Amino acid sequence: MQFGIFTVGDVTPDPTNGTTPSEHDRIKAMVRIAQKVEEVGLDVFAMGEHHNPPFVPSSPTTMLGYIAARTEKILLSTATTLITTNDPVKIAEDYAMLQHLADGRVDLMMGRGNTGPVYPWFGQDIRNGIALAIENYSLLHKLWREDVVDWKGRFRTPLQSFTATPRPLDGVPPFVWHGSIRSPEIAEQAAFYGDGFFANHIFWPKEHTQKMIALYRERYAHYGHGTAEQAIVGLGGQVFMRKNSQDAVREFRPYFNEAPVYGHGPSMEDFTRETPLTVGSPQQVIDRTLGFRDYVGDYQRQLFLMDHAGLPLKTVLEQLDLLGEEVVPVLRKEFEVNRPADVPDAPTHESLVAAAAAKVSA
Repeated sequence: MQFGIFTVGDVTPDPTNGTTPSEHDRIKAMVRIAQKVEEVGLDVFAMGEHHNPPFVPSSPTTMLGYIAARTEKILLSTATTLITTNDPVKIAEDYAMLQHLADGRVDLMMGRGNTGPVYPWFGQDIRNGIALAIENYSLLHKLWREDVVDWKGRFRTPLQSFTATPRPLDGVPPFVWHGSIRSPEIAEQAAFYGDGFFANHIFWPKEHTQKMIALYRERYAHYGHGTAEQAIVGLGGQVFMRKNSQDAVREFRPYFNEAPVYGHGPSMEDFTRETPLTVGSPQQVIDRTLGFRDYVGDYQRQLFLMDHAGLPLKTVLEQLDLLGEEVVPVLRKEFEVNRPADVPDAPTHESLVAAAAAKVSA
């Protein structure tokens, strides 16, 4: 399994002292967090894409290219690439370039985002959200796999004898995850292409996540990519830890109460009971995370949200130390217990190249 961090890159006041980082400071903090992810032995750093305050990650390829030059091992991913409002031609070329610069340490998570006004900002209509996601990804998929593309669709100008450059590294496109909170159409899309499906797993109870992943697994098998158990599944999650659980609850409460994404709503106790949010000791995080397998089956990627709600960089780095030293080593070991031999590992560039070579020689 792969373990890592995803960030939404929010610029939020620290509710304990009222200080707000500058955009410059927040961007630099994200770079430091990515470096720390590698230092503590995690596998993945992923970042979202937003085009509105209070978020700063408007250009994931710029950020991830910068991080690629300052890391050696971690896989660099997007927590959302807006397939609805980005031109698929630009996505194809930008991420192929990033793939070359990072020596293959790149994959993407397609998504529609959760900010309605972004659609007209980029000349689109939110009422076409699903249709845009389907058509744009169909074109992106083709651009990465065919050297010369002729194409005509509903939402952009036609292409005639077009070649996206550079071509994917080693002739193998970056692996794609399709991320969703609530849209079964996106689970269907992921299954159709044999791509990965990433459940947001932040805001909803486990029963909702269970249904979405069960649908994806069923349709993955229907399209002949393998058994349902061999489908490629990723989960989000969010945690805050201290050695003593009472300290974690006391320290995180003001951040929870004022967080842009869930503050001023349910109590922290209700939210932790009804969603995967875990606030407590490292052992509590281990126990809760291991329980995810009970309702989604064996899966390939677990990403945690840890740097949001105004938490200071120093605190986030301390959280990453706990995650890397006390939590993930146990999770790696325990998730391997009773894992069927035919459940695939998380895809990497190396594994995709090997699979492509094997297919050619078969």
